[in-house]
Amino acid sequence: MGIEDRAKATGKNIEGKIQEGLGKVTGDPGDQAAGKAKQAEAQVRHGTEDVKDKAREARDDARDAMD
Repeated sequence: MGIEDRAKATGKNIEGKIQEGLGKVTGDPGDQAAGKAKQAEAQVRHGTEDVKDKAREARDDARDAMD
């Protein structure tokens, strides 16, 4: 499920960049803030996936060491 979650996070990041840009063009600070919040959420999601990947790698390394 990692690839799907990373794709969703990337989509959220792009959505946030567009919303932030639109807010800058229209002068709407609410859109700018919401866009930045979406980008931050995407960054957290990517970080979560990184942690999951490292945990899987550590588990696999531990299994290999036991063999």
